Amino acid sequence: MALHVMDEANRCLQCKVPQCQKGCPINTNIPVAIRLLKENKLNEAGKMLFENNPLTTVCSLVCNHEKQCEGHCVLGRKGAPVHFSSIENYISTTYANMMTNGPAKSNGMRVAIIGSGPAGITIAIILARYGYQVTIFEGKDKIGGVLRYGIPEFRLPKSVLDDIEYRHLELKGIKIRPNTLIGSAISIDDLFRDGYKSIFVGTGVWKPNSLHIKGETFGNVHFGINYLNNPDSYRLGERVIVIGAGNAAMDVARTAIRKGVRHLTCFSITKEVAASHYEFSYAQLEGVQFEYNKKPIEIKDNGVIFKDVIENEDGSFTEVDGTETLYESDSIIISISQGPQNRLVSNTNGLKSNARGLLEADETGHTSRPGIFASGDVVNGARTVVEAVAHSKIVAESMHEYMQSLPKDESL
Repeated sequence: MALHVMDEANRCLQCKVPQCQKGCPINTNIPVAIRLLKENKLNEAGKMLFENNPLTTVCSLVCNHEKQCEGHCVLGRKGAPVHFSSIENYISTTYANMMTNGPAKSNGMRVAIIGSGPAGITIAIILARYGYQVTIFEGKDKIGGVLRYGIPEFRLPKSVLDDIEYRHLELKGIKIRPNTLIGSAISIDDLFRDGYKSIFVGTGVWKPNSLHIKGETFGNVHFGINYLNNPDSYRLGERVIVIGAGNAAMDVARTAIRKGVRHLTCFSITKEVAASHYEFSYAQLEGVQFEYNKKPIEIKDNGVIFKDVIENEDGSFTEVDGTETLYESDSIIISISQGPQNRLVSNTNGLKSNARGLLEADETGHTSRPGIFASGDVVNGARTVVEAVAHSKIVAESMHEYMQSLPKDESL
């Protein structure tokens, strides 16, 4: 592994205007990280990566590198780009073992983080660096949100998240309350009553989008986000249809294959999959079949009726009459993205959401109610991990600025 990483590092041209850095949503200083590694300054490189991106170990594994850093590498124009994902993973996982410092000196101010997905973890870590007393409220039994319950083990090992929980949260004095939903027994108002000076909402998007077609309630139908939450609780049979062809659908398909499904087909309404080339290639290698320009019309006990569609230049679709065909399967998994649960919004006065149920927040995370901030998927809809981290860094600084502006007698 180390030799491979050094081979990749030695290929870097150290461009004066690094396109790889421009392609990174969080603006990672890739040439400097590589140069420090080559100079045997691995700890300096690791510290730089973590200070820029608290979830660097995660992003090294799950980012869409082919469209971001590696996709912008000048070497990729005529050959293979520098695979910074491998370099980042080596530096960050090796340096992580050095991260044993305790919590920063307390500034006496409490902060509540609702949800421990990428956004919540990022903001908790940044605010803890400033000395805030941070408590994370997580509705499930473990931290990670979509990282733990929406990305398969083979793409993101749970041990990576456990290490983050120990080194970045527990060692830094961040408190975690698992199995605690805000908006039911505990309300936003309760948090303010108990002295939390600002509250971050990063509850993610856990409500599956549905097709709204006949048969969707049958017992052989499941939603992708629910399946990925705990695939071992499902008995899918040998033949499975996945409706959808994005990265989440690839995760569903590849997980199902690993759990014993023998025949799996993903159906895409478009002429090409929405997933990244890498994920699509892996799915093909692992035996997943694909059908294109197919629209689901009705779900039956023994499969799905699809209709052919023509994809128009403006992105709309024209159905082709007379092409209705039943594709047989034991189970059907619908994986067409997801939206927010609205329990928190509906139970909190002064919080506004848009027509999609997403929280309304400005570019720096301020919601319609003072002291409440939001970021991540619950604001922007389902996005990538690195995009959530990048925006959450801005929101964390906004929260810090807000709390420092409070009258001193209120902040004690």
